Amino acid sequence: MFRSHTCGELRITDVSKEITLAGWVQTVRKFGSITFVDLRDRYGITQALFGEELNSQLDTSPIGREFVLQVTGKVTERSNKNPNLPTGEIEITVSSFKILNKSAVPPFTIQDDTDGGDDLRMRYRFLDLRR
Repeated sequence: MFRSHTCGELRITDVSKEITLAGWVQTVRKFGSITFVDLRDRYGITQALFGEELNSQLDTSPIGREFVLQVTGKVTERSNKNPNLPTGEIEITVSSFKILNKSAVPPFTIQDDTDGGDDLRMRYRFLDLRR
């Protein structure tokens, strides 16, 4: 199965469900033995937590911004909730992942609140359409 849910539909009522998500990597944050990845699709953003077991795999095949990932794991309640996101109360504790496509780092971040300048946005308008 490619995915069981979209990144924007999971809520606190889905805690303890085993799910599969797919999407673009928005940000990667490493904190010692754990790594947080914000996974984005056209429906929203969900935080994925890579524990100690998977961190060694991330060292051998690192992931970057705009990589396409498929993650499978369990929905858990976040300890630090983010009220700015609809999915800010939950995160996915990843049990397995697969890199579906690698990507070069784009010239600007693919986010609603960023502006790479009009010339840059027009040159890379195919990326700007993802926002």
